Parts: sequence; C-alpha cells; structure tokens
Amino acid sequence: MGYGNYRDPFGISPRASFGRNDKGTSLGRNDKGTSLGRNDKGTSLGRKDASVISSGAEGGVEKSYTVQAGEKLALTFVVLPGESRDIDIAIDLVGEGAEADIKGLYLCSGEERVNFRILMHHRAPGCISHQLINGIAGGTSKVTFDGRIVVAPDAQQTEAYQENHNILLSETARVETTPQLEIYADDVKCSHGATVGRLDEDALFYMRTRGIPEREARMLQILSFLSPVTPEADRERVEKAVIQMV
Repeated sequence: MGYGNYRDPFGISPRASFGRNDKGTSLGRNDKGTSLGRNDKGTSLGRKDASVISSGAEGGVEKSYTVQAGEKLALTFVVLPGESRDIDIAIDLVGEGAEADIKGLYLCSGEERVNFRILMHHRAPGCISHQLINGIAGGTSKVTFDGRIVVAPDAQQTEAYQENHNILLSETARVETTPQLEIYADDVKCSHGATVGRLDEDALFYMRTRGIPEREARMLQILSFLSPVTPEADRERVEKAVIQMV
C-alpha cells in the first residue's frame, strides 16, 4: 500500500504542498522492515471503531478504512521491545463530518525495524483527523514514519493535524520521519510536525537535585513522553517495558 510515488489525484496543482516540516530531523536511511502480515482491506465502520494493535510476533498490518458521514474511527498502535512491525494504514474520510483519531507508540531497544506509513485522505467537507505517533529508539533499531494528509478540493472546512515525536537513547539508533500535507482546498486548518531528539538533560538534572535517582528520572521522563499515546489497557505493559529499557 506504499505511496512513495503518489500522484495528484485531481489533475490540479495543490493550494499548498509541504514535505518534511522545518522542525523535523532525518537521521540515517530508510530501511524497510519486515514484510506485511495480514491484508484486510475495505473495512466499513459504524459510529465508532476503536482497536489496539499491540504485542505479538514480528510482522505487520496493512489495512484501509472508509469513514462515512458522522462516523468516527479511533485506532491505537502499540509496538513493544523486540517487535519489528510494518504498519501500513490508509484512511478515506468520505462523508461530511467524518472523524479519525490515530495514536501510536513504539519502544525499540535492540535491532528492531519499525515502519509507520499512514495516508489520511479528506474527501468530504467538515472532516477532522488527528495523528500522534511517539516513540523511543535505542540500541541499533531503525524507525521510519511516512505520513501523508491529502485534502480534496471539495473538502472545505477540513481540520487535519499530524505529529510524530521521537527520542533516541543511543548513538546507533536511527529515525527517519517525513510528515507531508497536500492541500487542494481553501478553507482548511491543517498542520504537521516532527521532532527527533534526546532526553531533556536539564529536566533530568532538576529531578536528580530533588533526590530522584538518575535511572528513575529517565524512566519518568520517558513515561511522561509516552503518556498521551498510551492506551489505559496497555499502560502496565508499557511501564514494564520502559523499566527494562532504562
């Protein structure tokens, strides 16, 4: 389902087209991970569809969703240490007022290969989408995020937001992040951004001056960073994984 060679579907020039955000950082090269696992296409939603894809054998997910008027799609992805995943998602918001909320987190501590590819296509007026993917890369792991939002000419009053934030725990971990916007409508609110960095040394120093051991301070900072994308059902497993990583 990759869309690296995606072409203008409307035969016109976009009102605005953005590649990597100014805040984004690209480290290393794009190494494709494991091949896709199941291929379940054309899912039709009800009022709300929420799922968590987490913890399991190496493999991937390739899936497409069509969201009709008044429907809401909610997806959460959790990739824990030791898992190499290829997550390839395409979402079509085809009905007025359709919504999509995508969250994801990854924790890589060794040689994992994790790839996120998300295509969000706004085709109808008044649709809203949010994407937030946060992750921690350590060891010699390699992670890629390739996200694209496309807003059709008729999709006026669109709201579309995309964020990808990453923290490196080692000198040999690599993250490549490419958020993209293609806007063919005039009346929209859209933004995207990406960051790659390290733990906040000032915050770690402050916690240590308050008597918190360094390892615990690192763990607390990581958990805080992951909190917005951690499902309640997976919170305990994520905390255990973080403890083992630091």
